Amino acid sequence: MQPEIRAYRQADAAQAAAIWNEVVRAGDAFPQTELLDEQSGHAFFSAQSFTGVACDPQTGVLAGLYILHPNNVGRCGHICNASYAVRGSLRGQHIGEALVRHCMAQAKVLGFRILQFNAVVAANRAALALYKKLGFVQLGTIPGGFRLEDGSYVDIIPHYIAL
Repeated sequence: MQPEIRAYRQADAAQAAAIWNEVVRAGDAFPQTELLDEQSGHAFFSAQSFTGVACDPQTGVLAGLYILHPNNVGRCGHICNASYAVRGSLRGQHIGEALVRHCMAQAKVLGFRILQFNAVVAANRAALALYKKLGFVQLGTIPGGFRLEDGSYVDIIPHYIAL
């Protein structure tokens, strides 16, 4: 599937929350532990600087999404942060890559100069390979920086790219 990536709309709330929750439930990539429902999902996605969704242009079914927002404030407000979620059944089809590329372009439009990922889980091989392919720089390793669903800890690898 070649997804269309567009801005989030309220009508996307239920599907977007379901995809987001799939990643949260897995407990191996997102720091969040709280699940979203349609209402809290809409509030969350609307509160971002930008939320993009990848959808099948023929059916309207969402394949994935990303959220984009400042990573910090004031003198560091030019650095943004993002999170990406792809429907599990559609992973491996380069939807995540399309989302990251769209996010990078959108971040530039919004005036951000750097995109930083604070907590890329070291076991997330697909994300690490994608970020390397796109030219992100690894900033080192934070030992035990992420608590998995089973209560064990794994390393995280912060990344950044100049936009």
